[in-house]
Parts: sequence; C-alpha cells; structure tokens
Amino acid sequence: MSQPSKPGKSESFEKNLERLDSIVHEMEDPELALERALVLYEEGMKLSEVCHKQLEEAEGRIEILMKKAGGKVVAEPFKSEEPEES
Repeated sequence: MSQPSKPGKSESFEKNLERLDSIVHEMEDPELALERALVLYEEGMKLSEVCHKQLEEAEGRIEILMKKAGGKVVAEPFKSEEPEES
C-alpha cells in the first residue's frame, strides 16, 4: 500500500491526475479497510479540487485567435461553455 501524498499545486496536473487514478484503483479493492478508504477518499477529494483549480488556471491563460473582418487576426479570451457559478 502506498502512503498518501500531500496534494498541491507544486505537482503537475498530470502527476496529480495520475495519483488520483491510483487512489480510485486502490479504493476499488473490496478488501480495503474502512479507515484506509476514508484516508484515500479525503486525499482524492483534495486532489480533485487541486486538479479543478489547475484546469481553471490553464483555461484562463488560453486565448483563441479570431479572424476579424478585414483579415486581421486578434486574440480573444477563452470562454468556457459551462455557466459560471454565482
């Protein structure tokens, strides 16, 4: 059994996602003790939040190039398809 790591922004999105995937696989074990499952669940929820924030930050940095009338190409902020929360 691997020990829980401390999720954080210092890790890359890919590393965080990889750890989240390993947590899911470990939690699928029907022999998993309740206490271990709770520790993994807590770590997974924290990692999920970190990954979500990392995606939001990346989304904010993305710009889409739009070709305007007259052939001029300009950068516009990326607009998410999801409605924003209030």
